[in-house]
Amino acid sequence: MMGPVLESHQVAMTPTHGHGSSPLVPSPVGPLDLWSVLSRRRGLVAAIVLVFLLATYAVSIVLLPKRYESTATLLPQLDSKESGGLAALLTATGAGGMAQNLGATLPNMPTTPTDVFVAILKSRVMADEVIAKFGLMALYDERTMHDTRLELADRVRISLSKEKVIKVTVEDVSPQRAADIAAYFVAGLDRLNRTLNVSKAGQNRAFLERRLNETMDTMAKAEEALRDFQAKNKAVAVEAQSKAMIEAAALIQGQITAQEVQLQVMEGYLSPDNPDLSRVRSSIQELRKQLGLMESGRGGKGAPAGGRLHPAMVTVPDLALQYGRLLRELKVQETLYALLTSQYEQAKITEARDTPTVQVLDPPVPADKQIKPRPVFYAAVAGVAGLCLAIVLAYALELRARKTGGLPDRSRPN
Repeated sequence: MMGPVLESHQVAMTPTHGHGSSPLVPSPVGPLDLWSVLSRRRGLVAAIVLVFLLATYAVSIVLLPKRYESTATLLPQLDSKESGGLAALLTATGAGGMAQNLGATLPNMPTTPTDVFVAILKSRVMADEVIAKFGLMALYDERTMHDTRLELADRVRISLSKEKVIKVTVEDVSPQRAADIAAYFVAGLDRLNRTLNVSKAGQNRAFLERRLNETMDTMAKAEEALRDFQAKNKAVAVEAQSKAMIEAAALIQGQITAQEVQLQVMEGYLSPDNPDLSRVRSSIQELRKQLGLMESGRGGKGAPAGGRLHPAMVTVPDLALQYGRLLRELKVQETLYALLTSQYEQAKITEARDTPTVQVLDPPVPADKQIKPRPVFYAAVAGVAGLCLAIVLAYALELRARKTGGLPDRSRPN
């Protein structure tokens, strides 16, 4: 009795195709079977997803270190003329050497103080100071300074907005240390800028002091020459108009010399195409033009067309002309002395000034909330990954079961 029944069952599972027959091969699980497969394997899918969720959440809470961020915000810097110091030196001619000494990478040579400040904040010198200050090599468990710099670079972001606002953001496992490191970056930038600012002001002051001493000597010699001339030639009659012209020409000549000194000082820390340099050069050319017109007797602005505002200096009698030249030289030196004295006093004030050079809008403060790890986000990502794995595993088990005959093939019609 068992034989015929078994044979009948085998015949039912082995359909014929034409003249031959072949064993039944289960069809693959199609997309329409997804819900039925997941429904039958829902326990397995739920278990895998739950394990991924809980395991990832627990690992992120227990094992992963907490990270905190602290940010310092710096206001846009003024132009190099007003900010001085570091920006003026680095944006001047020959700033490449200074940049290399600082360890900064300036591929396009920044032209604004704000761009320079960002480059300095990213420089090797600044990183090494921070590493030494906070002992980061031991804290990061690194063996070399190079690896420590790379680790620090991963934890520090220096950003510059379109409005030229600089942000220094530091990430650390300690909220207080993150704030301290960000504050040290700002303090280091200010300290370096003050040092270079004082150095530049000191150089300007020393230069003006030398020129002032030279002018004092020249003025004393001019006074002596004029006094000797007057003693030798007694009284010399000089027309009031000629005397006024001599004094006016002396004043212009003194202004020219003073502006030439100013130009020489500015060329020490400004780039050749700086508009301030162009302005001073244009002023000197205009003064020289006025002096030339005055010496030729045509005066300058306000002179009648084709006429003379003053008599030409060459028309003054010889003796009076010599006296006029001596008087003019004395007036030039007096004018130059007055202008240099003013610049010298200003340079001394600038050198002694001890005001912050970096404008801090938002100082860094310790964060009260961690930014990493994010257990909910990590668990959600892990849950999606677990679901994908569960679907693949459920399909694999379904195919295996159908091949072994453990489940009927629902994809075929009865």
